[in-house]
Amino acid sequence: MTWTTQGDGRRLSFATVPCHHQRMTRIVKPPRPGARTTPAERRRRRAERTRARALSPVRLVWLLFSLPLIAGSVAVSVYLRTSPYPRAQAMQHLVARAGCEAAARVGVRYARKGQPGYHARNDPDGDGVACGSAPAARTAASAAPEPPSGPATRQVGGAKFVRP
Repeated sequence: MTWTTQGDGRRLSFATVPCHHQRMTRIVKPPRPGARTTPAERRRRRAERTRARALSPVRLVWLLFSLPLIAGSVAVSVYLRTSPYPRAQAMQHLVARAGCEAAARVGVRYARKGQPGYHARNDPDGDGVACGSAPAARTAASAAPEPPSGPATRQVGGAKFVRP
């Protein structure tokens, strides 16, 4: 609608509406303050307000940034419900997947194979202990001869999507 002002200060709108096979222009006066409005006019105003809220840039940015948060929380919730470990250990196991520093922070630095917190990607030498050798395993390993280094050395978790 286009609003124009008459000489006496009243605002009028000009709307083009279809009438039989031609278009005609009609003048629509705004309602007086305190005047009763028709149900159609109330519906139109409510629709305009709803449309303005729904397409608000702030709301769209909020929805865009909240989507990863919602997806992540749903994924963690599903993991905690389907994990074979109790919830506290399942959370430690999940955090340990991020790396050895994260595993040390949650207390599962030297997790053995089959325990919560063990991931093959955190076991570079493939001895069954995540994040290096455990303190007790290091003393036994120091007496054993050093395995030959070179291309034959096993590197578990060095590259994604490649089996050793």
